[in-house]
Amino acid sequence: MVVTLQERIDDFTREGIPPLGQGLELLCEGHVATYVIPSLCRSNNGVWQNIASGRPIEATVVGWRVP
Repeated sequence: MVVTLQERIDDFTREGIPPLGQGLELLCEGHVATYVIPSLCRSNNGVWQNIASGRPIEATVVGWRVP
């Protein structure tokens, strides 16, 4: 079964403030499709970071969810 774009987006939170200090899955949007970042991330002062590397996420984040 193929998941529609809206179904995929609906699985993620798109409003509000993400839980601070908690590892989250991110749904990002590219030119062609949406994708989930393969590592857990967190919001740090409004900047999304990969928890493992500490590097910022250089993508358009359209949603987040608790794994």
